[in-house]
Amino acid sequence: MHVAIAGNIGAGKTTLTKLLAKQFKWEPHYEDVVDNPYLDDFYHQMERWSFNLQIYFLNSRFRQVLQIRESGKKIIQDRTIYEDAHIFAPNLHAMGLMTNRDFNNYSSLFDLMEGLVGPPDLLIYLRSSIPNLVNQIHKRGREYENTISIDYLSRLNERYEAWIHKYDKGKLLIIDVDNMDYVNNPEDLGEIVNRINAEINGLF
Repeated sequence: MHVAIAGNIGAGKTTLTKLLAKQFKWEPHYEDVVDNPYLDDFYHQMERWSFNLQIYFLNSRFRQVLQIRESGKKIIQDRTIYEDAHIFAPNLHAMGLMTNRDFNNYSSLFDLMEGLVGPPDLLIYLRSSIPNLVNQIHKRGREYENTISIDYLSRLNERYEAWIHKYDKGKLLIIDVDNMDYVNNPEDLGEIVNRINAEINGLF
């Protein structure tokens, strides 16, 4: 079984992935942020490094999805392969930070990969307002994220909402995280767990 968590930068994907992995005894698969050789450069010089970064993420997540499928285990994944292709790369392209040539090359590669992997059995989307995202980003204090603008986050949020509105690849659970504190409030986490159980029991 493959459950994946989607959401903007700072929405709380990694934290919820950890909590749900522990709760359901699922194996967590995290986004490759620590070992990513392009992230720091990208945030300082987006136009120069956008294509490199997106290809790195695409490669990393494609490998991850193949491993998930082959493992036969119950796995929860922090961020999906779709977010790169439907949100981050098109946003960089629209902002003039990725050339037409690079974007077409990237999109062609994604289309090829998408045909070889299946969607998650359940997609959990963490919906968040911009003030909440900004607050969470500041709270975790990753140095390379200090340069992220509110405009950039807003553009991503708009694309997330458009993508989720059309998502039809499988089961979808939308969680509004603005008024939730699933780290410190067991009731909030319990509510999420109950909603996931309802979806999963309908799946199998």
